[in-house]
Amino acid sequence: MYAFEFQDRALVVRLSLTDEDFAKDRVASGFATRDLPVPRLLELGQALDRYFAISERAPGRPLDELSAAEMRAVLPSLLGALDVIRETDLTGTAGWGRWSRSGDAPSASWSSFLLDVANGPGPTSRIQGWRERLDASPTGSGPFDRAFNHLRELCALLPEVRCLVHADLLNRNVLVSGSAVSAVLDWGNAMYGDFLYDVAWLHFWSPWFPQWAGIDFVATARRHFAAVGVDVPDFEVRLRACLVHIGLDGQAYSAFKGRGDEVEATSRRTVGFIEAP
Repeated sequence: MYAFEFQDRALVVRLSLTDEDFAKDRVASGFATRDLPVPRLLELGQALDRYFAISERAPGRPLDELSAAEMRAVLPSLLGALDVIRETDLTGTAGWGRWSRSGDAPSASWSSFLLDVANGPGPTSRIQGWRERLDASPTGSGPFDRAFNHLRELCALLPEVRCLVHADLLNRNVLVSGSAVSAVLDWGNAMYGDFLYDVAWLHFWSPWFPQWAGIDFVATARRHFAAVGVDVPDFEVRLRACLVHIGLDGQAYSAFKGRGDEVEATSRRTVGFIEAP
């Protein structure tokens, strides 16, 4: 990613081997509101054997860098942005799971998308060979299979909720200015499904940010839902299904990348949720 200025405009250019994520960013810019700032994608094309995307450059610091006090100050704005995401009109779209530039997603239900995490990747997958690498890792596939069996039990209890979900709120994909979200970036993992997935994302990965150890993202979200009048039936089982899926997906990705320590840490975190009362 490279920042530059052109005709007094602050811009950024990104390069990639695929244009699918950029195309989703272009779609997502149509979701933007005052409470959900999404930079406009101005141009998408090809150069230097790569795809490029030129977007408006948003101000702010990555959410990942915030202290506990700063995170607490920005949580109302972040939860407000998630409200906008949850309430996005999905008329004209179909399916559950990660949607493509067409606006449609491939799974027939939320549960089928969640359970697809254990299937071997298709020919267009970006993590070909993850299962074999997981099997060969020091952690192995035993914890993965155990957690997947628990997920299968949970899926039998899930309602078929279908909302827009960002599904990648960390990894420098949210910018903050003062106590407000200034940009929500990189919609490549965005999906249709249970809006609790975004809450689960923050909760699952919070131990990777030790400065946030005293923040209870789940309790804060529950208070927020109550304050804005959002009823969330089956909260616990829905949240746990999201948490276990995030853990399984994280193990697959880390195995593909050859990050044995991350496989072990993510596996341990996932098992903690299936053992919780």
